[in-house]
Amino acid sequence: MIEIRKLRKQYGSGSRITHALQEINLTIDKGEIYGIIGHSGAGKSTLLRTINLLERPTEGSVFVDGVDLTALSTKKLQDQRRRIGMIFQHFNLLSSATVEENIAFPLRLAGTAKSEARRRVGELLALVGLTEHGKKYPAQLSGGQKQRVGIARALATNPHVLLCDEATSALDPQTTNSILNLLLDINRKLKITIVLITHEMQVIRSICDRVAVIHDGQIVEQGPVAEVFLKPRHDVTRQFIEQVADSVEIDKPDVSGAPAQDGTVLKITFLGETTYEPILSRTVQQTGVTFSILQGTISRMKNTPYGQLVVRLQGPRDAAENTIRLLREHGLDVEVYSNGLV
Repeated sequence: MIEIRKLRKQYGSGSRITHALQEINLTIDKGEIYGIIGHSGAGKSTLLRTINLLERPTEGSVFVDGVDLTALSTKKLQDQRRRIGMIFQHFNLLSSATVEENIAFPLRLAGTAKSEARRRVGELLALVGLTEHGKKYPAQLSGGQKQRVGIARALATNPHVLLCDEATSALDPQTTNSILNLLLDINRKLKITIVLITHEMQVIRSICDRVAVIHDGQIVEQGPVAEVFLKPRHDVTRQFIEQVADSVEIDKPDVSGAPAQDGTVLKITFLGETTYEPILSRTVQQTGVTFSILQGTISRMKNTPYGQLVVRLQGPRDAAENTIRLLREHGLDVEVYSNGLV
């Protein structure tokens, strides 16, 4: 659907060159919600804007629906851009135009007949929940309503891709949740591919299927959201995960002063429907060890439940080792913190 190959973007020349993006390689599948997270100045906005070539890369290629946008003429690029909608942090609405006129604006630019444009605007107002607000002006709307207008306008020409440039960062938490739910609904109903950038890990966790972490113009980590959350490899990723109130990565307990006979301490990670299954209790009944829970958490990422437990096993060493083996055979990730069993 979207493929970015060996993309670089630099500004300036000579000794004053700024490397905004360096050797970016990304593949975004059709119909998924893909998140790009990074601190201010990391290059995430620049990366997003290269997808529709509002920022033309210094080197590299951008393919959308199999078409290399970097190789197109100006006219053909304009045609392809109609298949890529974009919403912005600060809405970018026409203040002197009504809600209906704002939504119809890209249709007018595309030469759509007035009757067809009216029909399409009506559909979009219903989709974003603003049917009663079509005759109002942006100044009469709340921040969340303005963003809904921005979303409807971005969808006017039936794009295959929707780019979201910090679409919720100007909104309060409750309004943010309503906009994220709307984007999820649009993704499910229209099967549209959504690429969003943010500096908020809660946004990524709520609606994204996969995520890329960008730092100093480079992708330092990427993968399925659950995998990145539960097994972060880069320090920047860990910093973002710490933003989330119920952080998925529970702290490693201090077992350095515990006596050897205090047993084996494990961290067990559950993902998917196994989160709700009594795998641990069934396994220890089978192996004969006992356990106590030291720490634990359970939550969801989009539609995926997950959980982590830190437990202490007590019993014979071979029984504990058998327990660990069986847990892993059930598909659970088991990390051994200390092993004091005899």
